[in-house]
Amino acid sequence: MRAVLRPILRVIARLLFRVDVQFRQSDFSQHKLLIVANHESFIDGLLLGLFLPVDPVFVVHTGVVRRWYFRVLLSQVDYLAVDPTSPMAMKKVIRLIESGRPVVIFPEGRITLTGSLMKVYDGPAFVAAKTGATVIPVRLSGRHPKEFFPKIRLTVLPEAHFP
Repeated sequence: MRAVLRPILRVIARLLFRVDVQFRQSDFSQHKLLIVANHESFIDGLLLGLFLPVDPVFVVHTGVVRRWYFRVLLSQVDYLAVDPTSPMAMKKVIRLIESGRPVVIFPEGRITLTGSLMKVYDGPAFVAAKTGATVIPVRLSGRHPKEFFPKIRLTVLPEAHFP
């Protein structure tokens, strides 16, 4: 079902949001991959799922999974629901990365209120250092200030490593 739905949704997103994606394919060839992105709206995960050249596991706050409408959307992707107050949450993410699955985390932990980067939590840096994963930062822009169907740009920044 995903194989059929994803190309259709990608075309719709390009038409509605005039999505511009800028990246190098080689950035995503690493065995251990952690993708971190800023978080401006609820469509960020959808856009990353549609336009990244990998099929990642999304780390999602347990509060989001409690809402039925998000569970419907999340049924189309692989995700890991984590409670950020649990010390075991990052261990699950570490196991995913060590198994070779690319993982997407929004290190701000919530949607921005101002359009600027909010407080960035240290969990993703801990995971990157612990696993030796290649970190690929993605900058999503164009949705703030909020307007209907803005032009959105996904920019993949140079990869980083945290020894």
